[in-house]
Amino acid sequence: MRVLLLTVAIVIVDQATKLLVKGVAIPWLGIEWQGMPLGMSRPILGDFLRLTYVENAGMAFGIDLGAKLFFSLFSLAASVGIAYYLFRARTERFGFRVALAMILGGAVGNLIDRIFYGPLFGDGPFFYGRVVDFLDVDFFDISIFNYHISRWPVFNVADASVTLGVLLVIGYYRVLQGVSSPRSQESVVSSALDSGETGGRTSLQVEDTTSTTESLR
Repeated sequence: MRVLLLTVAIVIVDQATKLLVKGVAIPWLGIEWQGMPLGMSRPILGDFLRLTYVENAGMAFGIDLGAKLFFSLFSLAASVGIAYYLFRARTERFGFRVALAMILGGAVGNLIDRIFYGPLFGDGPFFYGRVVDFLDVDFFDISIFNYHISRWPVFNVADASVTLGVLLVIGYYRVLQGVSSPRSQESVVSSALDSGETGGRTSLQVEDTTSTTESLR
């Protein structure tokens, strides 16, 4: 399917940018790139956009609940599931398949970090790697229950791809279903990755997509 080219492109860009930040050495190819020290931050567009190198061993936004192996295996299973649903949706509208391809590309991009970065960089065994994040964007100053937020949590290309893909899936269903009035999140976000069809419309569901987003990023 043509949309898989987008998936491959996202994975390549995601991994290339991560290795540029983290650094990589392949002696037999004569490649040695130092990258950035962990925790270092450099301005790109002043203070609005910075390049900040951090590593995430848990879920999205730096949430670490332990069970690294669980997150890696869950991400692997979710990636396989999305690939299967994308195959089942090959007759759906091109825009919808593009959204799924973006989610799959982001999922695979971060999955590579979790599976291979541990042994590749000497940080641990397979499936215990840490995801490289580096995009640091300014955010509104918000204080909630004595917790102050001034910048968006550091993320990467894969995170952005998953998030945008999920938003496109939700938008697709809102247009398809002709939503004309506000509805609760539970009723709008209903099933995005079930492959059956009902009444000529796909029943690929938004709920499964959004429920797995945190583990995929």
